[in-house]
Amino acid sequence: MNHTYIDTAGGLREFCDKIIGEKSVAFDTEFVSEHTFRPVLCLIQVAAGEESAVIDPIAIGDVTPFWEAVAQPGHETVVHAGRGEVEFCLRSIGRPPANLFDVQIAAGLAGAEYPAGLASLISKFLGRRTAKHETRTDWRRRPLSKRQIEYAVADARWLPPLRDAIRAKLVEFGRLDWFAEETDSWMNDLNRSLSKNRWRRLLGNASLDAREQAVVRELFHWREGEARRRDCPARRVLRDDLIVELARRGSADPKRIGAVRGLERGDLKRRINDLAEAVRRGLDNPESEADAEQRPREHNAENSVLGQFLFAALGSLCREAQLAPNMVGTPGDIRNWMAHRARTKQGAKPSGPRRPENPDAKSDAPAAYAVPKLARGWRAEFVGRLFDDLLDGKKSIRVGDPDSEHPLVLDSIDPTS
Repeated sequence: MNHTYIDTAGGLREFCDKIIGEKSVAFDTEFVSEHTFRPVLCLIQVAAGEESAVIDPIAIGDVTPFWEAVAQPGHETVVHAGRGEVEFCLRSIGRPPANLFDVQIAAGLAGAEYPAGLASLISKFLGRRTAKHETRTDWRRRPLSKRQIEYAVADARWLPPLRDAIRAKLVEFGRLDWFAEETDSWMNDLNRSLSKNRWRRLLGNASLDAREQAVVRELFHWREGEARRRDCPARRVLRDDLIVELARRGSADPKRIGAVRGLERGDLKRRINDLAEAVRRGLDNPESEADAEQRPREHNAENSVLGQFLFAALGSLCREAQLAPNMVGTPGDIRNWMAHRARTKQGAKPSGPRRPENPDAKSDAPAAYAVPKLARGWRAEFVGRLFDDLLDGKKSIRVGDPDSEHPLVLDSIDPTS
């Protein structure tokens, strides 16, 4: 396969000048994230028009010119599962690649499973098989073999034809607007995950009260600083579940902290006083109602049973509509939608966290909260209103052909009958 191997700053600038003006720039990366605080970028593989290249960031050092080139408007940027690629661009220049087309996101709206690997998408949409013989390569090592380089550049070359095939399906299904909305939402989620408030996304945090969440916040920031200092993955410093457990216990006593199972490691024992100080800061500075994210939490037993029923219905609807169920929503999303529906009927305003002018003011009105995923945008169009009709008795669901791939049938109910 003809390509240019770029391992000098001058060669990189020359290549970037060539691809500026191309209608499409497809790229993939190889990186290693298991051992350092930030992933180590090892290779960038690019396909743009007639140009094809493998960029070696380890040899070059600063590859900012490439990120500047892909962030310039005027072209479409094609990636697969591009979170890592976008993060590298954002951390380097503070802007994302222009006009992103992530084939994994698009495929979930075009009849494929989500998330799906690149080889799976190539097989489904292009009818071709690809070799995956270098999936365990340590891309930091040099020199790279001819086989490793060809494997890497092939991934980028598959992206343009794959993009064309998947986009044609989106046009056929009338879902280009859905894809644009989903891409915007995905980018917003990514930006939030990189913000100072990403501690909110810790598993188990949503069930904690404001004081406990403040402890999570302080422990999370302590862990980030320690991981950066040691240049190691943050979870290697302190596991997520231990942060949540310390928050639930709500004690800044070093002896009680040291007694938590999982904190027996020598490096953590030596930092018990630091952990205790972080817990104390959280207890002394709880999250205010104005700052805390308000999420529906009415996950009682009745909602759980009903949520399981609606999730089964969702799966059947998605398969019939050639949508990936995992992309539409999870059981948790359905429970949040049900809580949102109950709150709305009670008069709560789904407009985001409440920020009263007087934080100390008392009110009997329910706190405002964020609209859940299934009540917004294309998901509300596809399934949210249907769930409303089911719970309001306007539609019923039954088993049609039990041997069918889509056994569930939705019927409208005549209100006069």
